[in-house]
Amino acid sequence: MKTIKTALYGAAATIALGTAAHAGSHGITACLITKTDTNPFFVKMKEGATAKAEELGITLKSFAGRLDGDHETQVAAIETCIADGAKGILLTASDTSSITPAVQQARDAGLVVIALDTPLDPADAADMTFATDNFVAGELIGAWAAAQLGDDAAKAKIGMLNINVSQPTVGVLRNQGFLTGFGIDLGDPKKWGDETDPRIVGNEVSDGNEEGGRKGMENLLAIDSEINVVYTINEPAAAGAYEALKAIGRENDVLVVSVDGGCPGVQNVGDGVIGATSQQYPLLMASLGIEAIKAWAEDGTKPDNTPGKDFFDTGVALITDKPAEGVDSISVAEGMDLCWG
Repeated sequence: MKTIKTALYGAAATIALGTAAHAGSHGITACLITKTDTNPFFVKMKEGATAKAEELGITLKSFAGRLDGDHETQVAAIETCIADGAKGILLTASDTSSITPAVQQARDAGLVVIALDTPLDPADAADMTFATDNFVAGELIGAWAAAQLGDDAAKAKIGMLNINVSQPTVGVLRNQGFLTGFGIDLGDPKKWGDETDPRIVGNEVSDGNEEGGRKGMENLLAIDSEINVVYTINEPAAAGAYEALKAIGRENDVLVVSVDGGCPGVQNVGDGVIGATSQQYPLLMASLGIEAIKAWAEDGTKPDNTPGKDFFDTGVALITDKPAEGVDSISVAEGMDLCWG
């Protein structure tokens, strides 16, 4: 098993953009546009953006889709931000490719557009991206699951709970990272569901919430009731999958893995609902994004990408109390100190 490194958000993120936090931001308006305003991840992202905007004297206007995948509401929000004279937009796109004409419209109007968490397609459609390396996040949980199974990984039965059918998006990166970490050959890396490995029982969607996770897990169990590994797009979906497994008495013999690192999800790792999760840092993404808008508005500067990547990597850490050889991780107690939501 190859060693997969954990990247905590650490020093590189905390020193970046330090010169952008000076006073003198009068008249700067920024927009935050998230996929929803109910998912704890986006709630924390809004909290981080709001706190940093207040600190820097920036007026922040927040918008959100009605549900994950609500592309039209996000386009309308971009148009509103342009009309309101905003200097910049922080965006977590529901549809990473279809949103690009609206993003280009904003950039043509002089706004800086910064993607948070979810890179656009192509990535350079935005001026900058602050995000977890979601492929690495998936790779960590895939490698951990394979290591837990050992030789039995060769005959695993894997259920995949994705977010929705929109591709490519952050969900594709997590999905494809998980499969890579587990040792499964990919098809088109910009898609999920085209792999031919017989260990994959099936792919279902969850809408990233508990009810969707439960229904998706029930559908997967209807295909093969002996699934023993479950990938989930996020921790609410994982909680729903656990309930479906519990209903048939299999909650203790299936490895459930996930991504996000919210406090309820980390607690679920401690409680045995989830075996391991990859933690990301939405508050940091948003606060750095607000600082970047301020810098752009004042002198036209933009931060540099993380070396070797086309975005600024805000870090990821695998959380589990069952560490696996060759896969770096932190404990549940450490994860609770860093969690959100």
